[in-house]
Amino acid sequence: MLTYDAHPVLTGGFRLAEGPVWDAPRERLLWVDIEAGQVHEGRLRPDRVEVVRRHRLPGPAGAVACAADGGLLVAGRYGVTVLRPDGTRRAGARVLPHGTPGRLNDGGCDPAGRFLVGSTALDGRRGQDVLVRLAGDGRPAVLDTDLTCSNGLAWSPDGRLMYSVDTGAGLVRVRGYDPADGQAGERRDFLAVDGGLPDGLCADRDGNLWLAVWGAGEVRCYSPAARHLATVRVPAAYAAGVAFAGPDLATLLITAGGPDGGLFAARPGARGAAVPAWNGVSR
Repeated sequence: MLTYDAHPVLTGGFRLAEGPVWDAPRERLLWVDIEAGQVHEGRLRPDRVEVVRRHRLPGPAGAVACAADGGLLVAGRYGVTVLRPDGTRRAGARVLPHGTPGRLNDGGCDPAGRFLVGSTALDGRRGQDVLVRLAGDGRPAVLDTDLTCSNGLAWSPDGRLMYSVDTGAGLVRVRGYDPADGQAGERRDFLAVDGGLPDGLCADRDGNLWLAVWGAGEVRCYSPAARHLATVRVPAAYAAGVAFAGPDLATLLITAGGPDGGLFAARPGARGAAVPAWNGVSR
């Protein structure tokens, strides 16, 4: 098994850095600070990430996706908010009923640009969190209703497999997926994680999965057959999110929470795939 070391590129000042996304057309890195309710835009330099803009929401910011025109879709407490390129905002789809003792958590775009997002409870409830896909009319189509902290999402290179993380259950699951219409098949357990909790997830061009393991200070790489291929050691215990970034999509960006958290980077010899733009309208 191969081992790599990540190095800090931006630390300090974050309450819970999560959900990195590489916006290739604009060569910018996006990520959220969930508990601070902030979306950050940054530039990836050889040895650091330079913050160039921040957006503040009135509540938590669970995830961010980028539209083709550069606008942003942000998962808030109960629903999504659209941040237009000119800086104005509009409310998007409501996912959770107002007053739900929880919030939206990690999310991402499928190969056709549909946004999927899950929830996490804030009152200790187990087995009641959801994963939904936002349909073309904005209404949420429910995929799962029995999760305990819905987390990272990833798709195989051909888009025919969808991976999803159930953090509380310690599982990564997989199901068939139709990129043409967004229909998902029956899920099955792909991987049980030990020595920490599964969190953020991404896939490389070879179909291998890169999984942030909360509490272990690691990102682990698994083959499509669930074989452990490599480990990236992170100098922060609570690795939370992961994405391939940079013009060559060969820099693994890792976000982490906790007092030693922030952004970290490694070059593990793999390359990611371009992230689809959100197919909604940010105007």
